[in-house]
Amino acid sequence: MKQTLKLGAIALTLSAFTFASCESAPKGDEAKVTDEQAAATTTGNQTFAADTANSWVRFTGNGVGKNHPGKFKVSEGNVAVANNALTGGSFVININSMDMEEEGEMIDTKLRPHLLAPDFFDAEKYQTAKFEITKVEPYTAGAENASVVAGANYTVSGNLTLKDVTKNVTFPAKVDVTEGGVNAKANFDIDRTQWNMAYGNDKSLGDKFISETVNIELDLKANKL
Repeated sequence: MKQTLKLGAIALTLSAFTFASCESAPKGDEAKVTDEQAAATTTGNQTFAADTANSWVRFTGNGVGKNHPGKFKVSEGNVAVANNALTGGSFVININSMDMEEEGEMIDTKLRPHLLAPDFFDAEKYQTAKFEITKVEPYTAGAENASVVAGANYTVSGNLTLKDVTKNVTFPAKVDVTEGGVNAKANFDIDRTQWNMAYGNDKSLGDKFISETVNIELDLKANKL
């Protein structure tokens, strides 16, 4: 009887650990956020056009014991390359293309409409967001600052314009440049309140608290013109 109770307790502990792990917020590289900077100069560089069918921006907001991931489509953009290295570029993100990964009536009728409302993205007023590269430098991982992105080879800085705010964001990225195209991946965290999205960011709300930290994953592809 004692053995059965012990096994049951172990099972419950493992179950609780699994649930907590599944509901824990994803962790990306810590992005450095500063004031808006001048765009990178790319005159004379080779230009690649964004592959809008295969490029996306994934976000994950999180609260107490829950995550809400979704994706935006890239509606247009370009990448500049010189000597087989990334030098600049910009992308436009379609806010109304938001596609939540979770399914259900609550997601479709409450969560998604609320995220598109003025408390968050205010999509009716600000239908797009933009990321414009300002600087690209080689990335070297140290023992204490290794990127969560395997094979990261660049540090990319760019102006992220969201709603009515533009901030410069710096993060590691893995960028592969070939003769026919460019493929870039990144995974980093930003503080949404810096873009005038402070709704729910009050720990006195208890289990209704929404973290200011949002995880961003980029998967951007561009093809040779």
